[in-house]
Amino acid sequence: MQRSQQDVRQAGGAEKDALDIKGSVFTLSVLCLKSNDIDAMARALGARLAQAPRFFQNAPVVIDVKAVRDAGLDFHALARLLRVHQLVPVGVRHATPEQLEAAISAGLAVLQGGSKPETVDVASASDSPQPQPSAQQIPVADVVSSVTRPPQAGAAKIVRQPVRSGQQIYARGGDLVLLAPVNAGAEVLADGNIHVYAPLRGRALAGVNGDTNARVFTQSLEAELVSVAGHYRIFEQQPAADVFGKPVQVYLDGERLIITPLT
Repeated sequence: MQRSQQDVRQAGGAEKDALDIKGSVFTLSVLCLKSNDIDAMARALGARLAQAPRFFQNAPVVIDVKAVRDAGLDFHALARLLRVHQLVPVGVRHATPEQLEAAISAGLAVLQGGSKPETVDVASASDSPQPQPSAQQIPVADVVSSVTRPPQAGAAKIVRQPVRSGQQIYARGGDLVLLAPVNAGAEVLADGNIHVYAPLRGRALAGVNGDTNARVFTQSLEAELVSVAGHYRIFEQQPAADVFGKPVQVYLDGERLIITPLT
């Protein structure tokens, strides 16, 4: 039985209301390949993720193949490897046309651009455990959560309400000032500095557009992650006693991420 024109119009309206497509900003980890050897990748990735086994669980990952553009890559096997480690491969960047064709056939998206990230070097990672640094002298890690953002000048963004778990607050082109707690599972980002005049329990990423002079300030460090310009520290356990629950600042000194009490 044929539908009436009114039924067709109503169905068309319902289809239009069924979804919408909008641009947004998300934090992605970048996996930088230095080898096309899947076995070497598996060993190195296992060693890296063992340092923070829960932090990257089900995290979306972009595969950067810039260093292996002349090598053949089995993207199907690589995607399976990432999923075994509970990572979610979402796309590839810096690929040759041949690599892009293989990546697309493996169900990966094609990504362009990106800032200058520190990355997971999955070919040169050591399988042996690394010594843990002190709370004051924290070496640069090899993963960055980064997204492309053009440099802009902007006024500080002020947030007066608590940032709940699952929320993300981003201050484009300036500082982010938070007058209430950042709860566990929440994420705050800024192109400039981040000031938290309350406990910081989630993730705080300052200088996400590459500003190495940016800093994170908080009245009580209880964070899951702190980062400046892509250099980060994950807290699988609570920070050292001399900084946990205390007013601190986080900043870069060359290639080292420093966390010091505010006095």
